Amino acid sequence: MGRLKELRKYVDEELNKIEDPDKRTSAIAHLYGVSLSATILAKKRGMDEELSAMAAMLHDLHAYKSGSYYDHAHLGAELARSILEELNITTKEETDIICEAIYHHDDKLVVDSPMDELLKDGDVIDHCLKDSSKPVKEKEQKRYDSICKELGIN
Repeated sequence: MGRLKELRKYVDEELNKIEDPDKRTSAIAHLYGVSLSATILAKKRGMDEELSAMAAMLHDLHAYKSGSYYDHAHLGAELARSILEELNITTKEETDIICEAIYHHDDKLVVDSPMDELLKDGDVIDHCLKDSSKPVKEKEQKRYDSICKELGIN
């Protein structure tokens, strides 16, 4: 089984433990949506598509498992590290890259490493495009505009 497929299987098992069907559906849609967006951006930017998708699949898992977004990026990075170590599907360097991106993904107004930025951008794409009837959040507007320009979307 491929690494991404193995990770998705693990994440799916965790998400299936969410009792509320609406919350479960929302969690699945978001993690897979960000994973797809991150993969597209990685391909466009010449970055590692698999690691991008893996980071995206894990980026909000702590929030979904705990039911809280309190410090979810930092706590999520810790959870991601333990999952990746348990599954033994990444090198230490790959684990560090993924966990750093998760750790920083909620800091949308700060510029970090290329992988960190890619995960932030994938997250923003999903937030902004999943329901176009809602306005773009102020803290995401500048980043969203930049992504649209990069992708040639008006």
